[in-house]
Amino acid sequence: MFKKIALILLFISVVLSAKSGFAATSSIMVNAEDGKVMYEVNADAVRYPASLTKLMTLYITFNALENGKLKLSDKLKVSKVAAGRSPSKLGVRAGETITVDYAIKAVIIKSANDCATVLAEHFSKSEADFAVLMTNTARKLGMNHTVFKNASGLPNSQQKTTARDMSKLAMAVYHHFPQYYKWFSAKSFKYKGQTITGHNHLLDTFSGADGMKTGYTAASGYNIITSAKRNGKRVIAVTMGHKYLHERDKKVAVMMDKGLIELKKPGEVDVVSLSRAIDGNPKPVAYAENKVKPAAKTNNITVASSAVKSAPAKAVANGKYALQVGAFSDYKRAKNYATSVKNNLAKQYAVYNTKVEKVQTGNGVMYRSKVVGLAKNTANQICQNMKRQKKNCLVVADNSALNLAQK
Repeated sequence: MFKKIALILLFISVVLSAKSGFAATSSIMVNAEDGKVMYEVNADAVRYPASLTKLMTLYITFNALENGKLKLSDKLKVSKVAAGRSPSKLGVRAGETITVDYAIKAVIIKSANDCATVLAEHFSKSEADFAVLMTNTARKLGMNHTVFKNASGLPNSQQKTTARDMSKLAMAVYHHFPQYYKWFSAKSFKYKGQTITGHNHLLDTFSGADGMKTGYTAASGYNIITSAKRNGKRVIAVTMGHKYLHERDKKVAVMMDKGLIELKKPGEVDVVSLSRAIDGNPKPVAYAENKVKPAAKTNNITVASSAVKSAPAKAVANGKYALQVGAFSDYKRAKNYATSVKNNLAKQYAVYNTKVEKVQTGNGVMYRSKVVGLAKNTANQICQNMKRQKKNCLVVADNSALNLAQK
């Protein structure tokens, strides 16, 4: 009886964790010219967009300008609702007007919540109605996991997205409205005699960076969508959920730098090597056979002593269990994700092998990402640690007879 109750409670806990927990961080980088994914980690994890939301508000505004339904010189009225928005804001007052040109600049550079609402209320009866338009537009762009509830990204528990969806939005802005993209490189603008400065520090610190949007709330962490161009090659990168601003900027800078270097090379992008370059690729140390040091326990997780990252694959990758870490409808995405997880784990544990399992489901073929060759206890311990970090994980038997997908 007690065992049954315990199992029920465990199941409820897992379900609630899956619904409410976010992955530690999410990142994706694409080739801006063709949209091919070059790097991704937790790119489909559901997250709060924060001010990345404003990119959709701008997309709809640019579309209206392109179609002649709006002019940069048009004056938009500021409502009490808009004026009352919390910072970051430009400080427009209820009853006054602001031109479309200034409203756009304020949204891009200042990340002004009040001006985002001004734009929203121009297009719809209310900001809530505009949010419906935003979500519908997202669906047309293939952003199938995004729901908008306001025009600015101010906290709303129902407003969610993914890094992958945000990369699609960034691609749409860049390709659909190249004439307006140049505004994202602006570092400041003057309004009523004051110089209004921006939040995107990469414009100053990263060679080739020229946009797009930053975002932060306590719930979302530090987010950024950014793009850079060197030697005629451009990448668009997204990273979300960072605890610190400098960590976010460092992560996306490494992504873009390594990505631009890879694009400079002839031929197809080597996504596996690129992932290693971004996340780090510890090199094994050649221990003599049967002389691997015994495992040591650290924080209740069994790891190989004397620099786990250096233990040779032969000593540790001989178990019969695997970590199932994701499932995708595309082989390449499943393989890339398994590799990125493996590379991240290799920073702490001696894991070196991956598999992609092809499975026929009611909805078609799925590809399961796995890190394999683990002892059962080790697999369980790593999985427990991953779940504490709100990362998806399931320990399964590594059956060599499974039908593996072929590239």
